[in-house]
Order: sequence, then structure tokens, then C-alpha cells
Amino acid sequence: MAQKTGIPKGTRDFSPMEVARRQYIMQIIRTQFERFGFQPIETPSFENSDTLMGKYGEEGDRLIFKILNSGDYLAKADHDLLQSRNSVKLTSQISDKALRYDLTVPFARYVVQHQNEIDFPFKRYQIQPVWRADRPQKGRFREFYQCDADVVGSASLWQEVELIQLYDTVFSQLGLDGVTIKINNRKILSGIAEVIGASDKLIDFTVALDKLDKIGADGVEKELTEKRISTEAIQALRPLFDLSGDFGQKVNRLGELLASSEEGKKGIDELLFIEDKIRQLGLKAATLDFDVTLARGLNYYTGCILEVTAPAGVAMGSIGGGGRYDDLTGIFGLKDLSGVGISFGLDRIYLVIESLGLFPERVSVSSKVLFLNYGDTESLYSMKAIQLLRMNEISAELYPDAIKIAKQFNYADKRQIKFVVVAGSSEIAEKRFTVKNMESGEQKMVTIDELLEIVK
Repeated sequence: MAQKTGIPKGTRDFSPMEVARRQYIMQIIRTQFERFGFQPIETPSFENSDTLMGKYGEEGDRLIFKILNSGDYLAKADHDLLQSRNSVKLTSQISDKALRYDLTVPFARYVVQHQNEIDFPFKRYQIQPVWRADRPQKGRFREFYQCDADVVGSASLWQEVELIQLYDTVFSQLGLDGVTIKINNRKILSGIAEVIGASDKLIDFTVALDKLDKIGADGVEKELTEKRISTEAIQALRPLFDLSGDFGQKVNRLGELLASSEEGKKGIDELLFIEDKIRQLGLKAATLDFDVTLARGLNYYTGCILEVTAPAGVAMGSIGGGGRYDDLTGIFGLKDLSGVGISFGLDRIYLVIESLGLFPERVSVSSKVLFLNYGDTESLYSMKAIQLLRMNEISAELYPDAIKIAKQFNYADKRQIKFVVVAGSSEIAEKRFTVKNMESGEQKMVTIDELLEIVK
């Protein structure tokens, strides 16, 4: 009995059209990365476990795919741990490598490891897959691509301004008007935790607050209570759950709450600097909006926090995010090196563009020209023309088998190939080709130079 085939949950196969569309998105992102001065690097698909573990918070650590050690991975495991079935403690004995969870922590490791080869500030971009043992759902996969741009070695807020402009430029190029770039600042969150007397619960507080749009105010309050945050502190937070108005109005209301927190006021000052510069420079496709609930539960953000949401009416989570992580390289021994970066969620961006019907019709991997096969003599004649077309950067191919012409035309139609070329004995005798436009139905006999001009 034949084995049933399949792929793991949360992964996908991609058809030629899907790959072409993904490459279209990546090429726009890559072009703008380089236009903004970022340089490409790549890191391994898996890292040492101790590079990744403990960098994403408790929830993130649970989603890291661990790789079993080679060979008999149980041979060196502690017998008592095996008997106790303590998977958390046992994992470190049977697995010392893991698939990367994101591109930011491997990038921090790269910077520390190659610090003597890097000119700071260092602007890098990276387009590679990452893996998370998450529950698969629409727009959320276990294997997906991230497209990251980061700057390390500069504490200037102008970097945040440029990264917001980078987001706006890419989404404008993709035709995704109406995206919202949400912004917050971890210093503001620290200030809130300080004034409500919950500084020791900052991570618990921010993780819960970040879920407001998913579980609502009641759900956030319940989670905060479970984390043993006092009723008085939760009461003080309630005005934040429905903070409204324009950017300035929301910041001013928050400023009243944070009047006694120096850390919080510093966060507001940074926020206002970025908003002022963006307002003067302008955005084409995006709107910048302050969202005090934006926390992004990752442990490493220390300043600005960014998240991009799809245009209104598109049911999709964030399609990008990032922020400042001033102490990230410190965990690998390189202190006082400020960093800030953003990430594009390629897979979700694809789904949004597809749902809005924004992919250009020209995005395809099909050949532009197909030469029909009438036999070996005719095929050799055709191949000489195909060589010339390819030298002129035109994709062309010969149908490999001399089968019925109707079937060859049908093949071209299914492949959406625009031009079909006939090179039979009469065309060879006249040193010409018959070319048919499959879209218009127009057909005529031409020289090789005329063929070249037509298909260009």
C-alpha cells in the first residue's frame, strides 16, 4: 500500500505563481532596504540553544523548535530525569541546537561575533525563514519568512524616523494604502507600571496589555489578576483601555498619568520627537497612530515599539513590527550598543495583497515565448532563435516533444504564454518565423529581428 503523503501542519508548498508573487514582494522590500542604505547578511537556520533560549520570554521559549542531538541522543541523558519524564530539564541534555525563532537575536549574536569586522553604525537587512511551534491558523504559520532591517551602533531617534519612512515606502510600492503604523514606547509602559505600583510585574503587565484587542478589557483584567497585580493597580489602568482622540490628545492624556515618572516622561518625549518629524516629512501609504496598549511581549525592547496593521476591512493580524533594543547585544557580552529594527511579515503581506486583488497581472514565471516542436531539424532552427531571445533577456523555450500541434498550443494556453512561434519547413525555407499573439489572436510571418521587436 502506497504511503500517504503530506506536510507538517503550519507549513506549505508553493506553486510557481505563488513563488513568483512572493518574489515580487521580496524584491520590492529588498530594493527599498538597499535604497535606504542597508546591507545584506545571512545567518544559519539553526543556532545553539543557549543563543535563543531566554531571549523571548516564557511564552516565546515554548515556541522554539528544538533539534535532537545527532546519534543516540538518549545515551548521555540522566537516568533519573528519563524516569521522571521532566521534559524541561531533559531537553537541555538531548538537544543543544534549535531552529531560529526570529532574525533579531541571531543578528545580535552576529554583531558580537563579528564586531571587529563591522563598521558602526551597522545597517543590515536579512530575508530568511524562521520557525515557531505556534498553533497554525489564518496568517500564522510554523515556518515563515521575515524580512528585517536593523541598525546597531546609534541611539539617534532619526533611525526610528527612517524606519517608519521605510515601512511607508514599501507599502506604497506594493499598493497597500491605508496601513496603520502603531507606535508606543517601552519607557511609557515602564512609567505606567511605576505609577500604579507594579514595576516588579512589568513583563506580566505588558504581556497582558498587549492582548487588549484580542481578549478585551475584561480579559486583560482577569489575566492581570491571575498575575497577582493589585485591584488598585488595575483600577488605575482602566482609563488606558479606551484612550481616544488624535495622536497629540492621547499623548497629553497619558502625560497627566505619568507626571510623577521620569522614565515615562522620557518615553513621551521620544514619541513626540518621532511624531513631529514624521508629520513634517509626510507619509504616502500609512498613518502613524499612538497605541498605549502596544507592548509586543518580547523581553528585549527598551524604547520605541512599532507594529503595522493591514488596511481596514482586511481580517489579518500585524503585518510588520519592531522597535529599539538598546541592551540586546549585552546578553552576548557587548555592552552599550544601541539597536533598532523592523520586520516585514512576508506571508501575511502576501495574504493581504491577494485578498485585495493587488498583485499585478505581469507577475508570473511563465516563459514569454514558446516555440512549437515539428521535429529535430525544425527544433534546431528554433533553438538558434531561442538563444538570441534569451541573450536579449526574453524568456523563451522549445516544446520538448514533437506531438500534435493542438496539444502544444493547449500547453501554451494553460501556461499563459503570450507568444507562440511556428518554425516549420516553409518558415525555414524563407528564413522566417510565424508568431501568434495568444491574447489577441493576431498572427504573422516575420524575420528574427522583427520577432525580437514584437516580443520585447
